[in-house]
Amino acid sequence: MQDPNEDTEWNEILRDFGILPPKEEPKDETEEMVLRLQKEAMVKPYEKMTLAQLEEAEDEFDEDDIKAIETYREKRLQEWKALKKKQKFGELREISGNQYVNEVTNAEKDVWVIIHLYRSSIPMCLLVNQHLSLLARKFPATKFVKAIVDSCIQHYHDNCLPTIFIYKNAQIEGKFIGITECGGINLKLEELEQKLAEVGAIQTNLEENPNTSIEDMMVSSIRNTSIYNDSDSSNSDNDNK
Repeated sequence: MQDPNEDTEWNEILRDFGILPPKEEPKDETEEMVLRLQKEAMVKPYEKMTLAQLEEAEDEFDEDDIKAIETYREKRLQEWKALKKKQKFGELREISGNQYVNEVTNAEKDVWVIIHLYRSSIPMCLLVNQHLSLLARKFPATKFVKAIVDSCIQHYHDNCLPTIFIYKNAQIEGKFIGITECGGINLKLEELEQKLAEVGAIQTNLEENPNTSIEDMMVSSIRNTSIYNDSDSSNSDNDNK
């Protein structure tokens, strides 16, 4: 079969009559390379570098680049500081009673503080500590602390434990006192997370309270049972008349 791109007089005639498509022009590799380099130049290499890499490669840039790098480095540094400020906690810390005022009541402005008062002899307290430890890592912008209750409040009754206080700007914004308010002996991590989120101490991505659907089903069942019983009672009254 004849090559349609072959330079022959016959092919030229066929092209003139539209029988053959126009001849494909050979690609200019030099032009392609220039376009590729121009495209790569639009993305400045230092924008992909870490602060440490910028330090190592500093000698490779010209004066204009160095000025731009300084601006870029400052921007990255500020972003890093802002991130570290938001993620300054990240763990459940143990404090004593004499640290309560400084660590909790007088904590930094606009910082949410969650404190758990506990006794290690109470299994529910150990469960809450376990959950809070995981939540502290998940929400590092919130301050999570725990304290043995006897170091803070003398003669505190076991029935009031676990006790969780939630502070912000020296004010108690929420509290959960006792097993029932804390969620019961089968408390799940997601349930505690939702409780703290409802107060505002953390920003959760949970779609809804894990117990909401169960509670709705129970209320609906009770309501339906009540309606059914009322209906039976009414029919019985009518039959007796």
